Amino acid sequence: MKQTVIRGLVIACVAGTGAMAEPSVERGEYLVRGIAGCGNCHTPMGPDGFIAAMELGGRLVEDSDAFRAVAPNITPASESAGWSDAELARAIREGIRPDGSVIGPPMPIGLYRGLGDDDLMSMVMFLRTVAPVENDPGDSVYNIPLPPAYGPPIETVTAPEPGVTVAYGAYLAGPVAHCMECHTSFGPQGPMLDTDLGRGGFEFHGPWGVSIAPNITSHEDGLAGYSDTQVAAMITQGIRPDGSPMLPPMPYGYLAQMSQDDLDAIILYLRSLPPLPDAG
Repeated sequence: MKQTVIRGLVIACVAGTGAMAEPSVERGEYLVRGIAGCGNCHTPMGPDGFIAAMELGGRLVEDSDAFRAVAPNITPASESAGWSDAELARAIREGIRPDGSVIGPPMPIGLYRGLGDDDLMSMVMFLRTVAPVENDPGDSVYNIPLPPAYGPPIETVTAPEPGVTVAYGAYLAGPVAHCMECHTSFGPQGPMLDTDLGRGGFEFHGPWGVSIAPNITSHEDGLAGYSDTQVAAMITQGIRPDGSPMLPPMPYGYLAQMSQDDLDAIILYLRSLPPLPDAG
């Protein structure tokens, strides 16, 4: 059994089982338009929400003292259309463009480094098929130093065998949906996945006001008091057990597209997280 270690997440990878399907456009669509929620950052927004006709056309994601982060246009009308599949895959998983420059936050490269080869290629295959959008959202500007790389070059990653298991739930909540990026307390170097995994506390500022990523560990401050059904409703509908709506930027509409087995696997994994009290 092979293990992939992803900054605080240890995922058991079963190689050679033949259980994983070959890369496909269909799988890529499921990931990009569903559980991975790529459009949550890369699709422009208007006053009424995402602009469907400009899907994945790029937009300003965050503008702070630390950086002005722009999620680029990733449709076939973008610069990336001229990249090879391997170059696009490397940009997604390793955060390195063909010219050697590094992609900065909030792109969760630390987690994306754990994307399985087949899922990564499926995403690339699907991105080649989406409608081209003529849009230039501008460039990101960073007032913080970026690393020369997020780690050594990646040769191959074998994803865990799909199923309602803690290992597959960790893969979905980590490298695929990057839940753990937002729901982990942040330090000077970003999310503290080794010590504060799932503890919450990060503040998001947007048109909706301020939302704070909640604790999703098995602690009483987290999910201990909620049933699986209640947790599922919060993940996919943004509805708390008392009926009150939750705030962005959680991509509820995207997460609602995931299969029941994938949702169950994520909840099973969250139940396995060591209990940590709320940050602060």
